[in-house]
Amino acid sequence: MAAAALISCDDVNGMSREAFVAAFGDVAEHSPWIAEAAAEGRPFSGLEALIEAFQCAIGEAPRDRRLALIRVHPDLAGKAALAGELAEDSRREQSGARLDRLTSEEFARFTRLNDAYTARFGFPFIFAVKGATKHQILDAFEVRLENGPDEEFRTALEQVLRIVRFRLEDRVRP
Repeated sequence: MAAAALISCDDVNGMSREAFVAAFGDVAEHSPWIAEAAAEGRPFSGLEALIEAFQCAIGEAPRDRRLALIRVHPDLAGKAALAGELAEDSRREQSGARLDRLTSEEFARFTRLNDAYTARFGFPFIFAVKGATKHQILDAFEVRLENGPDEEFRTALEQVLRIVRFRLEDRVRP
């Protein structure tokens, strides 16, 4: 969202539950249940309290639900991007990291790394790409492929939390 479209925390607090979920249900990729849980934390004292409510909703969810959250994320520079099937936030974030402008060699490398990562961990590689370059993302791929499964599950969730933070910061005034 553009800066002019930012809403106040007072407006967030005044939303009905349905309006809150409609406004923020897409902050966590295809997982409106997180906004539903976060809505219970209102009224929020500010943006940080709103972010914390989303983070708590994720952190307090059972492991299988957190794994499902990780699994609904698209591959970076993957098939969904090529088919134009990314959620608007994901499309904008990947475009900002120039993942929509890869050379054929870079695309092949992303595809190979996405496939290797998913085969190793059973979920897609997640990286909060806002402010990152394609080279930083590719370097992180290589490093994280060496992680153990538990460490990488935690790292993937940390990246989801960063994505949620960035998206809320793009929508709500501090």
